[in-house]
Parts: sequence; structure tokens; C-alpha cells
Amino acid sequence: MEKQELALEILHSTSVQDLVRDKGRLVEVPYTATVGDTLNVLLAKNILAVPVAAPPGHWIGAGGSMVVESDKSSGVPRKQYIGMVSVLDILIHVAEREDGSCERLQTAISKIIGHSLEGLSLWSIAPHTSLADTMEPMSKGIHRALVPVSSAMDHVSGVELVESSPGYHMLTQTDVMAFLLVHSQQLEPLMSTDIGSLGAVNKNVYAAPADMRVMDAVRAMRFAFLTAVAIVDPSPVAQLATQLVAGDGRRLLGTFSASDLRGCNSDVLTKWASLSVLEFSHKAFLARRFGFGAACIEAVDQTAASLDPQQKPLITCQPSASLREVISKALENRVHQLWVVDDAGSLLGMVAFTDILKAVRQASKRQ
Repeated sequence: MEKQELALEILHSTSVQDLVRDKGRLVEVPYTATVGDTLNVLLAKNILAVPVAAPPGHWIGAGGSMVVESDKSSGVPRKQYIGMVSVLDILIHVAEREDGSCERLQTAISKIIGHSLEGLSLWSIAPHTSLADTMEPMSKGIHRALVPVSSAMDHVSGVELVESSPGYHMLTQTDVMAFLLVHSQQLEPLMSTDIGSLGAVNKNVYAAPADMRVMDAVRAMRFAFLTAVAIVDPSPVAQLATQLVAGDGRRLLGTFSASDLRGCNSDVLTKWASLSVLEFSHKAFLARRFGFGAACIEAVDQTAASLDPQQKPLITCQPSASLREVISKALENRVHQLWVVDDAGSLLGMVAFTDILKAVRQASKRQ
């Protein structure tokens, strides 16, 4: 017990400032940028989300936030971050209509803030907040937050909707996972504990039938507040799949998630939105690995039966996998969740970064 207490002390002695100190300049887009412009920025920087900046004093930020960049010398506000937009927000926007997708790329990016659940609020985390305290909001689904270079507010630590600073860095769940992995030896025996024993496996898994169209899946995910769904065998009954299904016990074929959208350009999102989720997932994999040209010449009628499982490996684990193994596998594959399966490859649940943070935080509180 004493060893575990000493191990978890690093979570209390490390601040979020330590995690973001060496990160580069914050990537952002102006509120006047179009959806297409923003998508190009995400593609160029190979990222999934950006904050949206606007003139100060004219906007109510997402969730009532007031996160302001101020002049370092005078303290006068220079810009306000009014929200965060992700590639999932953009796909939701494009998928709202089956026609006119190209025109929808001309929409001002400020108009689609909040399309996904995470975009409904914009959070900042005070720089001296401990990693242990940061895990509390992130274990509840906050994937990203802005960390001020230096805070002009009275608070010492914590998550806030109001902040003023001469600059910001972005802190993500992925940053926290990378820290845990780098310091895994110091976090023993926690990191060697299996995810089943930690209670990190979420057994409530939603899935999209393999023949479900991307636009239908995105709409369903929006209403269910999901960022990822498993792809499973289609229903044996010949019908158009428009609803998500319970994934427990079904054979896993793939994943449809925000991570799959990394690097997608405007042509991909507009032309591929009518494909099935399995076809989209396969093409997105080819695009990331070989470029968009390779993905575009791939036969559109590719089916689950003809997909080579070695060509697009499933990112899975079993309940007996250690926390270290799960985090390492997720980071290596640049995904935010792993599907938990049995020996036959049937779904048992999911372990996402949010679930891991919740489990680590609970283990920390028990000490």
C-alpha cells in the first residue's frame, strides 16, 4: 500500500504546466474562417480540433465561457476564444443534409460550434493545477482544455470557464496518457493492473452495422452523445440501417470514430459521407497510410468479406490486458479507445481514455 501511495504522489506533484511547457504555439482559426478553411488547417497540422478566436467583448463563449488572450504588458484583451471545433463537428455539419455538401463547406466556422457534445463548453485549466485534479474533469469527458501561459485570474488551480492570459497551450487527454506511459515505472503497481480489475471497461457499447451510411451513423452518434462506435456485422434482415445497435456479443469488424477522420480533406468528407461506415473506415485507413489517391481508386463496393484483416488490423484488447499495454497500444495507433473482446473476437466492451482516467483517479482517491 505504501508503494502505491508513493507511486501516485507523482500525480499530485506534477502540474499541467509541466505537461504543456514544451508544446508548440497554439493552433487556432479566426471566427470568419469557413468550414473548409478550418478543415484545411486540421489537415495541415494533422490534428482533430482547434479553438476559434474572435474579437473580445462581442461574443458569449461556448458554455458561457470567457477565455481571453490579453496583451502581456497592458493586460488589454486582444482576442477571445469562443469555442472549440473538431473534425467531428464538421462531419456532423456536412452530414445534416444529403445534398449541398460543397456549399456547407462555405459556412462560417463560428456557426457550427457546439454541434458535438464536447463543443458545448470551452474550458481552461489553471497552470498550477495538479495532474490528479486535472483528471477529475477529464474523467467526465472533457478531452481538451486551454492552459494559460500565465494566469491573470485570482484562482490558483482548477478548471474554469473564465480566464485571461497573454497566451495558451492546449492540454489533451492524449497528453495525460503519454505522461502516464512515460512514468509507468513510477506508477507501479497501478500500471501493471489489468483493466478488468480496475473497472475501466465500459460494457455499454453502441455499434453501427457495417452497411450503415456514414451520414446516418454521424446523426445517430450526435443524438447519443458519442464520439466512437464499433462496426459490427450487418443485420441478417435486408433493411437500411439507420439506427445504432447494442454491440455486446457481436463480432467486431472495425471502428468509426473521430480519430478515423484525422487528415480527411473536404473532398473526402463530402464524397464519402454516403458510403457505409465500413467502407469509410477502410478508405480512411488507406488514405492515412498511402495517401488519398490510393483510397480514391479503391473499389467502392469493398465488403467486409473481402477486407484483409491484416491490412487494417482491429485495435483491441482483452480484460486481462494491463493498463500499460492498453495505453501503449492506443497511443501507438493514435486512437482514444480500444475495444475489449473475448477470444472469439466478440465485443465485451470498450476502454477509452475517459474510462482510464476515471479508474486512475479512483485508485488515487483510495490511497
